[in-house]
Amino acid sequence: MSNVLRIESVRIHPGSATREEAMKEAADLLQATGSVTADYFAAMQAREETVSTYMGNELAIPHGTNETKQAILESGLSVVRYDGGVDWGGEPVTFVIGIAGKGDEHLEILSQIAILFSEEDDVARLKAASSAEELFQALSGSVNA
Repeated sequence: MSNVLRIESVRIHPGSATREEAMKEAADLLQATGSVTADYFAAMQAREETVSTYMGNELAIPHGTNETKQAILESGLSVVRYDGGVDWGGEPVTFVIGIAGKGDEHLEILSQIAILFSEEDDVARLKAASSAEELFQALSGSVNA
């Protein structure tokens, strides 16, 4: 499961975004690295219509549905920090982590992300990263095991 997160899939925005814009960017970054096809954004939207991917602690993890697994070419992650926040169905989100998992790999990736974001000190450290490179370094030890 190494290298599911690549530096080119990490962004920091000083402003805010809508939930749709944030999901689209997450999907576009996954597509740019060859992890998913163009159909994956629609899969993320379908998942969000049935159940919110808001996880708490300023984190949302949009991902596709089981019925759309064919849109996943390889496991990958995208991470976007919105310093102005995202209104995720009434919940405040700073971090949007797009996830695509081949087979059952997404379960292990989700577990690692959940552990990282369960610690307030870790979330504060991620929020304090001053560049995409710094954010990538802070995350990669947790998800690129």
